[in-house]
Amino acid sequence: MKLYNLPFVMHGPGEETEDKFMAEIPALPGCRAWGDSTDQALENLQSVAAAFIESYKEMGDDLPPEPWREEVNEYGG
Repeated sequence: MKLYNLPFVMHGPGEETEDKFMAEIPALPGCRAWGDSTDQALENLQSVAAAFIESYKEMGDDLPPEPWREEVNEYGG
C-alpha cells in the first residue's frame, strides 16, 4: 500500500465550519472533513483523502504535483 505524507490545515469550530473542527488538505482541492474534535476531524480526513486519491487513480487522473509530497511504501508482515 502506498502512503502519502500530505500537510493539512486544521480549522477551529466556528460559524463557517458549522461549529465543528474542519481539516483539509490544500494540495487536494475539496478534500476536507469535519469532526467534533481535532482527532475525529483528522480520522475522518484520512478516510476522505484515501477515497479522494483512489478516485483520482480510478479516473486515470494524475494527483496534483507538489514538491513536498512523499510517497512511502508500507509493508505489512
